Amino acid sequence: MKPIWIVDDDPSIRFVLEKALAREQLPTRSFVHPKEVLEAFDTVSDQAQAPSVLVSDIRMPGGNGLQLLEQVHQDHPQLPVIIMTAYSDLDSAVSAFQRGAFEYLPKPFDLPKAVELIKRAVQQSESQAPELSQAAGGGEMLGQAPAMQDVFRAIGRLSQSNVTVMVTGESGSGKELVARALHKHSPVAGGPFVAINTAAIPKDLLESELFGHERGAFTGAQTQRRGRFEQAEGGTLFLDEIGDMPFDLQTRLLRVLSDGHFYRVGGHVPVKSHVRVIAATHQNLEDRVHKGVFREDLFHRLNVIRLRLPPLRERKEDIPMLARHFLAASAKQLGVEPKQLSEAALAQLAQFAFPGNVRQLENICHWITVMAPAQWVSVQDLPPEVLQATPAALVAPTSMPSAVPQVQAPVPDYSYRPAAPDAHAGQPAVPTPIQGAASGAAPAGDWEGDLAREADALLQSGSTEVWDVLSRRFESQLIKSALAATHGRRMEAAQRLGIGRNTITRKIQELGLSASDD
Repeated sequence: MKPIWIVDDDPSIRFVLEKALAREQLPTRSFVHPKEVLEAFDTVSDQAQAPSVLVSDIRMPGGNGLQLLEQVHQDHPQLPVIIMTAYSDLDSAVSAFQRGAFEYLPKPFDLPKAVELIKRAVQQSESQAPELSQAAGGGEMLGQAPAMQDVFRAIGRLSQSNVTVMVTGESGSGKELVARALHKHSPVAGGPFVAINTAAIPKDLLESELFGHERGAFTGAQTQRRGRFEQAEGGTLFLDEIGDMPFDLQTRLLRVLSDGHFYRVGGHVPVKSHVRVIAATHQNLEDRVHKGVFREDLFHRLNVIRLRLPPLRERKEDIPMLARHFLAASAKQLGVEPKQLSEAALAQLAQFAFPGNVRQLENICHWITVMAPAQWVSVQDLPPEVLQATPAALVAPTSMPSAVPQVQAPVPDYSYRPAAPDAHAGQPAVPTPIQGAASGAAPAGDWEGDLAREADALLQSGSTEVWDVLSRRFESQLIKSALAATHGRRMEAAQRLGIGRNTITRKIQELGLSASDD
């Protein structure tokens, strides 16, 4: 059986994949740098030694996984390539599919699902099925939540097609961004992108807006006017809030989609249309079809591919990233320095329901840029709509970082966080909480009073290392509690504490703690 080639500079990733695939009787060969992979291809003389699947990271010190993918896809177009990355952004997903990737696997991943994906790739390789179409996505979209990764992947799959797409999602969730992404990385990307909100235009004007009108078609029509379909010729027409389109206009839209031509209002000469249509709605169109206010045939014509954009409450782990982005954009617009959110303020935002979704978060960040009194934004500096929607206990100012409330945003349950192999035992380290860490929250008490008494005792003893002693105890307890709450998952613990992974790793070493790696 041909081996599966794994290229990643992280030894723990290589180790865990090798062991998992070995249990499935799948042979492997591992590499550290893309250069080693290309050299191995040059030296392969027996077809049996050639890989059945290539699994590659994107960012490595010795090269770029996307460049490796491009070269491999050019030289070995039938070889399935699975791209892994801890930097799960839309551009990475798009680039992977554009260059011929079999699949895109964001880290941290679920190990059984990753193995299943590799087995599917092996099956394709053995059957010599054609490789998956290159794909793309695009747009100014941010998000590392699993729900957003699904959206990125879908956009990538659709990039080489002009198929009609229906984007569903709540108001403010970013449906137009998805439409722009689909257009940006599509065969008609060189054409115009024209958007129209069918709910924002009066019924009497909407027909003319869409299809244009001839001179004298109605009172005030003094000249011929091109409608949105003509303006979008050779490109993409985005019909937002399609569920609110008047019933009689639905018939005209259906005719354009089915026949590819239309008549301007008052016109008698058909106008040919070459436009890709993307529709969006926050409504349940099936329900509107059942009520008789939306044409069933139009629904099926528009609903060729459906993309659901998750509301912000389903991707709360993206709030810090989005908030920083919006604060920076708002500061640039106003010509000021970007405000910084404290960990407590981020925790407060994470508990807010965001009925207005990403658009509401953007507005809140603009409010903060204008109204917050200092560069460092604390809880009490947040807008009233956020403060009034959460328990008052979280709003009280605090004097110590340990009083920061924990973020209650749901964290994806990935069963695999790669562990560094034990050099002595030859076995992978098993993720476990720090020994002695509490399994639950400590009883509430006057911790500030206890801290004062500890400080007084040390000061009276003549110690000259009071700061270091108490700081170490404080940091140790914070890290122990975070690792206990995350079942030993270091990366997740760092995210909960609001610090970087490198910081928590360094602190664990400095403080002499024992914890499993991610």
